[in-house]
Amino acid sequence: MTTMETSAPTGQEPPPPVRDWPALDLEGTEFDPVLTALVREGPLTRIRLPFGEGWAWLATRYEHVKLITNDPRFSRAEVARGQVTRLAPNFAPRPGSLAWADQPDHNRLRKPIAGAFTVGAMKRLRPRAQEILDELVDAMLREGPPADLVERVLEPFPLFVVSEVMGVPDTDREQVHAWTRQIISLSGGAAAADRAKNGLYGWITDIVRARARSAGEDVYSMLGGAVARGEIAEREAVGLAGPLQIGGEAVTHNCGQMLYLLLTRPELMARMRARPGERGPLLDELLRWIPHRSTVGLARIALEDVEIAGHRIAAGEAVYVSYLAANRDPEVFPDPDVIDPDRDSNPHLAFGNGHHYCTGAVLARLQLELLVDTLLDRLPGLRLAVPPQEVEWRRQTMIRGPRTLPVTW
Repeated sequence: MTTMETSAPTGQEPPPPVRDWPALDLEGTEFDPVLTALVREGPLTRIRLPFGEGWAWLATRYEHVKLITNDPRFSRAEVARGQVTRLAPNFAPRPGSLAWADQPDHNRLRKPIAGAFTVGAMKRLRPRAQEILDELVDAMLREGPPADLVERVLEPFPLFVVSEVMGVPDTDREQVHAWTRQIISLSGGAAAADRAKNGLYGWITDIVRARARSAGEDVYSMLGGAVARGEIAEREAVGLAGPLQIGGEAVTHNCGQMLYLLLTRPELMARMRARPGERGPLLDELLRWIPHRSTVGLARIALEDVEIAGHRIAAGEAVYVSYLAANRDPEVFPDPDVIDPDRDSNPHLAFGNGHHYCTGAVLARLQLELLVDTLLDRLPGLRLAVPPQEVEWRRQTMIRGPRTLPVTW
């Protein structure tokens, strides 16, 4: 652990030391011990991640996380202008990416695809998504137990659904999935990630061009039309589409964690089965509780001096927020380390906050609901086929989850 001290202006708290935060390969649903220590150290700490340069502030309290993610004095776009300490080995923000856009650009870029992710659009998608899921479960049941739930259902289902929404041709889906899987992996280094990104974004460029005159309701047709009408540039359309295409990976691993919890905590499984009408609130509690990622996501840059929790964040300094820590803030969630199916209020931040709230949140929620309902209802005897400690977990990855989930029924 490295410590760096600097002086503080009169009347302010001295800046906390800079703490190294490695990307740990954690087993199961263990909460990151480094993050636990940072939370105890203070509401605002300073961190150094494995790649990039320098250090960054880290906010871990719910109120500060919401403040920073709603405050225009903290910019995502400015991050692209320099190097910041980060988890990912490669760093190449693309024009058009919603993740790196500030207002009003963010709304301009989001407008062409907004119709694909509305509640109404999800209602129309639901029967097709259920059909896809039933086909996968049917095939698994025909072959009989045991089965790897990740391989047979949790991995292909979000891929197929996202591909439906995006408009990926059947013949290209496996290749697109291979690219997205490599992009979120920390193995292979920058070279492998760059090859995957170049492959995916080159493919996206071609399909956006091909859909310029399409009347389809898929995302690539919407983007192709928006480019043709001059509403967004082609490079913006491509940068916008990439993260949406990659988003299906998160559903696989988040649901994998949820099912692992249900399969290893009989009281939770019994509650899910006994009260099917109340599964929604328990899903929200699981979304709040699961440690869905390694370290933190994307940084922001302070555009001016801002004081938070007695510390001055100077203009130009990088700031991270931890949604994981905010979701365990005892000031908002009493007994935060307990999974409480009867939690009265659950304003969790699992899908983010502010204008960077996850674009595909309603799609992710639809898939999680369908997966849990279908697997629990169709496999009443569902249980792990191995002891919990033998479940293999993903290594060197930004999004955490089981690599395999062997089950029987």
